[in-house]
Amino acid sequence: MLQAILYDLDGTLLPMDNDYFTKVYLHMLAKAAMPWGYAPDALMQAMWAGVKAMVTNDGTRSNQTAFWTTFSEAIGRDATEDEVKFNEFYTKEFMDAKAATGEAPLAQTVLELSRRKAQHVILATNPIFPPVADESRLRWIGLNMEDFDLVTDYCNSSYCKPNPAYYRSILDQFHLDPAQCLMVGNHVTEDWQAASAAGIPCYLVTDHLINPDGRPITCPNGSYADLVSYLEQL
Repeated sequence: MLQAILYDLDGTLLPMDNDYFTKVYLHMLAKAAMPWGYAPDALMQAMWAGVKAMVTNDGTRSNQTAFWTTFSEAIGRDATEDEVKFNEFYTKEFMDAKAATGEAPLAQTVLELSRRKAQHVILATNPIFPPVADESRLRWIGLNMEDFDLVTDYCNSSYCKPNPAYYRSILDQFHLDPAQCLMVGNHVTEDWQAASAAGIPCYLVTDHLINPDGRPITCPNGSYADLVSYLEQL
């Protein structure tokens, strides 16, 4: 039995074209935020600045703090008071973004298999979202937060993919031997290479593979359906 299986969410457990989903989601957010006093262009610039601050976070502060500090600086005022409004967006309007994703009829099968094959099952989704956004996206595929021993989010994380320190922080939290773990993702850089740098073997789901540098794939890989067979053979 493995010590842990780690799963990416977007493009892995939750089928999607990441670029298309991001476009739809940000359009919805810009529309929702206009009554709060945010001009769409200014909001987008501040959002991307906040994301960059999280991706480059060095572990000295939470991703949540990195985002809101940078977002506020970009907007030109203290925007932390609006965090509640953004969280409400992720429980309401954001739910309609499911239309920009695919169906995942094998998600529950994958989770049930993982529970039999590993001591811990962890949702290692890039922690740039608040917990409510992770909860909403899991609901789209019939899963919930309680299905995982840990769901990384911007509150409980101080690193992001593709920093290998993101994976090492999970290993340290659960006292895991990386060689006795498995990372399942769809992004060559963020999932395979970053996890491998932390010593974790990887399986790449290829239905929505992201390979920005066109690197040859030498780790185990295959479709969502192939993943089921792979897990059965562990």
